[in-house]
Amino acid sequence: MTARPPARGPVPQQQPGAPARAVSAALGTEDRERLLAGTHHDPHSVLGAHPVPGGVAVRALRPYALGVAVLAGDLQLELTHDGQGFFSGLLPLREVPEYRLEVAYEGSVVRAEDPYRFLPALGELDLHLIGEGRHEELWRALGAEPMTHQGVEGTRFTVWAPDARGVRVAGGFDFWDGTAYPMRSLGGTGVWELFVPGVGEGELYKFEITRPDGTRTLRADPLARRTEVPPATSSVVHASHYEWGDAEWLARRGERPAHEAPFSVYELHLPSWRPGLTYRQLADELPAYVADLGFTHVELMPVAEHPFGGSWGYQVTGFYAPTARLGTPDDFRYLVDALHRAGIGVIVDWVPAHFPRDAWALAEFDGRPLYEHSDPLRAAHPDWGTLEFDFGRREVRNFLVANAVYWCEEFHIDGLRVDAVASMLYLDYSREPGQWTPNEHGGRENLDAVAFLQEMNATVYRRVPGVVTVAEESTAWDGVTRATHHRGPSGFGGLGFGLKWNMGWMHDSLQYMSHDPVHRAHHHGEMTFSMVYAYSENYVLPLSHDEVVHGKKSLVSKMPGDWWRQRADLRAYLAFMWSHPGKQLLFMGQEFAQGTEWSEERGPDWWLLDPSYGAAADHRGVLDLVRDLNSRYRATPALWERDAHPDGFEWITGDAADDNVLAFLRRAADGTPLLAVSNFSPVVRHDYRLGVPAEVPAWRETLNTDATRYGGSGVTHPDPLTPSPTPWHGRPASVRLTLPPLATVWLSPA
Repeated sequence: MTARPPARGPVPQQQPGAPARAVSAALGTEDRERLLAGTHHDPHSVLGAHPVPGGVAVRALRPYALGVAVLAGDLQLELTHDGQGFFSGLLPLREVPEYRLEVAYEGSVVRAEDPYRFLPALGELDLHLIGEGRHEELWRALGAEPMTHQGVEGTRFTVWAPDARGVRVAGGFDFWDGTAYPMRSLGGTGVWELFVPGVGEGELYKFEITRPDGTRTLRADPLARRTEVPPATSSVVHASHYEWGDAEWLARRGERPAHEAPFSVYELHLPSWRPGLTYRQLADELPAYVADLGFTHVELMPVAEHPFGGSWGYQVTGFYAPTARLGTPDDFRYLVDALHRAGIGVIVDWVPAHFPRDAWALAEFDGRPLYEHSDPLRAAHPDWGTLEFDFGRREVRNFLVANAVYWCEEFHIDGLRVDAVASMLYLDYSREPGQWTPNEHGGRENLDAVAFLQEMNATVYRRVPGVVTVAEESTAWDGVTRATHHRGPSGFGGLGFGLKWNMGWMHDSLQYMSHDPVHRAHHHGEMTFSMVYAYSENYVLPLSHDEVVHGKKSLVSKMPGDWWRQRADLRAYLAFMWSHPGKQLLFMGQEFAQGTEWSEERGPDWWLLDPSYGAAADHRGVLDLVRDLNSRYRATPALWERDAHPDGFEWITGDAADDNVLAFLRRAADGTPLLAVSNFSPVVRHDYRLGVPAEVPAWRETLNTDATRYGGSGVTHPDPLTPSPTPWHGRPASVRLTLPPLATVWLSPA
């Protein structure tokens, strides 16, 4: 009820001759029991101030209070203690006044606004959109929102818990006893709301939910924008005050679509890149390092809050909160801003496929399956012991779609790399016969997940120009990067992603490189097969964290032979990757040939670059190559402009298996070529003839991984190469090269 100024007129009187009657403001037994049990849907209807015959009844629930008084202008009324923390009294007024409560505890007296005198702080449009599952700014409606409401500062708490019998707010402000702060149910939306005056930023809180069976559970806020530092699990009231300085970056980031732009990604795990550094300390080091190496983007392994560091962030409990391990949400904004001002885009790993079973988080949030599927077989993720989201429930889809928008809009994120897409798309993913049920058409496709991914991509691309979404999808699903409104042979519209990780290229090429060169001739197809399907999607070539853990070895350690050959192989392989159609992604530590696997507890072996270390020059050689690869790559449109178009690639020779040689042309949109030649044998091949286009009068070497500055043997071409009119490889002209051992060479028109 809206508060009004104190009435000055007389109090309603009994009619003459009417029998005298006592008017009690005390609550009835049923309301008292429901409030104490945490099962009251409408506490505002009985607590607070309400007109009754004889005046205005004021009721308060203040456990542990010694006394409660009402202060209304010059009027002060001591309320009667009705037991069990209930207080009531009758103000001799006609209408509800503006008032405050004065609550006496042992050793202190507190004056405070009464939460139960306020109208709902959530609008009808918000409730309508939530009910429809279409609230694209859900974080502005649910969670804890500091605000001024009806002229009073405080925090609005809202939570979706449709199966709850009651919800209360518990936190530091009520000594973690939510009895005094029951929330009201807002119609049939399943949303509960309470505005708590005087509660501001930095307060800890959780929701105390009474389940359908009457038991209670204390839950972190699914929409919390900030959390305690794990292993603590409370949510924290938060509002951003960050002032961004990246307007120029945002204005130009969408000038060219990602699949037609230079796109070279450095993937890292923030907590272990430089262990112990905060977001702000990382902002002093990371942008400079990445910019020096020339990468266009960083990809951050999940930064959303997660309880177990060993999950690397892939088991998320706080989908709307950057992990507090490294600082506050505004500290994370500072890091993103610093990267943008250094000219570096920011991609974050986003995990909508599943969530952990922690009893204080999303699992059976209000006592029944809510965020997870109600069918236990559909809910349990077979690989990770987690729960899968119920993508068919509109409120759950809304939670996830709005979350994707949230990271892009609130943190200026430039891209979302969506984890484990394959596990979402297939009902039988990692399941045996009998453990899954076909869809309505009898197929294995998860139609709900398909619809969710399409909605997410369409929404993000519509709302946030310049952002790219990237799918980690390991199967041959048709149309991952096709527009959602374009149907393919399977009958499905595209999923709408901008890019897709090429897991096949990664697996095949690493398999080839792991073989001793003497055996590579028998595996030549592992390096050429990717071109059979290279234009079926817009691809990223990922050498990610997954390839350098769990006994798979680091990249350089996968290579056969002695230390010199391992480094030479790695250099040749990286340059082959940078020249192959598709975008590039390299995981931290691999840029300087770290020999050990990555550990989230230790991070990269930076000491390998210390000049006092005897082999530092070997590692710096690989680092220098990566820097030069990025520099040449960004300056050469032929290497990225037509990545997604067949006219951007031409084989010179893809069948020289016995020589372990691969040669091809890349072309820019204007036809300008780059010739890439890889020799994956340890033999120097003299006078190796390659067919070339007749229109190029001379070629110059622009990159050679065998250069001595990279640690190679120095077999290079310092002078321009002039083609002869000798036809070769089906072309009218040819050049004769000296191919360095275990090396890749790039040549451009002189």
